[in-house]
Amino acid sequence: MAGDAVHQKNVAVVEPAEVKKPRYHRVLIKVSGEALMGFQEFGVDPAVMGSIAREIKEVHQLGVEIAIVVGGGNIIRGMKVSEAGFDRATGDYMGMLATVINALALQGALEENGVLTRVLSAIDLAQVAEPFIRRRAIRHLEKKRVVILAAGTGNPYFSTDTAAALRAMEIKAEVLLKATKVEGVYDSDPLENADAKMFKHLTYLQVLEKGLKVMDTTAISLCMDNQLPIIIFSLREKGSIKRVVMGEKVGSVISA
Repeated sequence: MAGDAVHQKNVAVVEPAEVKKPRYHRVLIKVSGEALMGFQEFGVDPAVMGSIAREIKEVHQLGVEIAIVVGGGNIIRGMKVSEAGFDRATGDYMGMLATVINALALQGALEENGVLTRVLSAIDLAQVAEPFIRRRAIRHLEKKRVVILAAGTGNPYFSTDTAAALRAMEIKAEVLLKATKVEGVYDSDPLENADAKMFKHLTYLQVLEKGLKVMDTTAISLCMDNQLPIIIFSLREKGSIKRVVMGEKVGSVISA
């Protein structure tokens, strides 16, 4: 009708909530053998393994490319074997085989949760694992498969920590995540000293100078030379892997 004012109601426009993206897009996770034991004294705790697999699946579904290096301390330690009188190299090879056992167990748990997984071994075990070839590992990651790297570096006298640092750089990971049974890096063993102090951030040199036994000196030196950050956190805290990948302040950070 002429002269009538046309009134328009203000309609509130609701913006879609911003989806938070992961901070890291390719990570290497070092899982210690002790973490796989849970609260047992030996071997693999199926409940812990299943929990780890579900957490990794959740992170993988965010689009994060994941490589995993597993330890073997829940089964055997090369150093302990050599202290018992065996040749050190023999003991280390026995330890490498222990990591393969853990890798196969973790692969089984991941595939039960519907995650495509490949085990790559640094020593030749054609019946159970593919050989580690850097380009093959990267291609698996690009195809969105979780890659489990077993048998350390394939050489005695090198720890799985050193293997994790080496593999992280070979696959061009953005960060090395060390999942353990404690919350971070302490000035003394928190399981033995209730007053142990946890460090939120350390430089590589501080770790070396203080002699903190979070990783061996070779692994720390490799990361320092290549500016690869390390985050140490507890695997016993539910959702900790996702929180770290999303950039939350979890555990202890070692960087430049």
